[in-house]
Amino acid sequence: MPTARPDSAAYRAVAAFVRPILFSIWRYDWRGQENLPKRGGFIAAANHVTEADALSLAHFLFDSGYEPRILAKRGLFDSPVGFILKATKMIPVDRGTKAAAQSLVNAGKQLGDGACVAILPEGTLTRDPDLWPMEGKTGLARIALASRLPVVPIAQWGAHETLARYGRLPKPFPRKKVVVAVGEPVDLSDLYDRPQESAVLHEATSRVMDAITEILADVRGEEPPKARFDLRKHPEYATKRTVYPPVERP
Repeated sequence: MPTARPDSAAYRAVAAFVRPILFSIWRYDWRGQENLPKRGGFIAAANHVTEADALSLAHFLFDSGYEPRILAKRGLFDSPVGFILKATKMIPVDRGTKAAAQSLVNAGKQLGDGACVAILPEGTLTRDPDLWPMEGKTGLARIALASRLPVVPIAQWGAHETLARYGRLPKPFPRKKVVVAVGEPVDLSDLYDRPQESAVLHEATSRVMDAITEILADVRGEEPPKARFDLRKHPEYATKRTVYPPVERP
């Protein structure tokens, strides 16, 4: 298994500081690490329930021997934690602007350098009332089809018990169990030579989200909804809410 050796001293310092804290608040159950590629770069795609997901995902990948780079909202780089994101070479994303395309180019360069790029393809916290993955955005598909590098689906569950969706006050104690499970890479090879049209991008995105949902269903021991929640069909969910009323599912 590869060993993460970040060039950035700041990355190593952050890892040395953060890892003991995360171990103190979470009891990890890591599954499927044998599915992570042993050589070359890859895309790690995971579901997104709480802001704490990025920490659990990065911790899992780092301790599995990789140096994860996470796509993060541009605004976070101007926040109090921005200096950490910059020092550890995380990748800023300008959502809803033409500059978003450059974010994808930057992500592709990271993959070319052999770094593991971690992506939360939903683009924001899931609005599904039962915390299942919702429809993903096509940025992941654009990177995957352009780079032709493996897309590894990852499901994580439990970090929301420490920090609820859009929660402000974490509950670190008692320690919570956090499961991170990896599936086999998603086969997108039949889409590589097709034009990157909307239908192709959505097909690639759906395959990845299907794989993540299947893994999460196994982790939760529950049946997922027959159809994923689509934020575009429920604009009333677009704003941050602490209570999500039930929705009519297809």
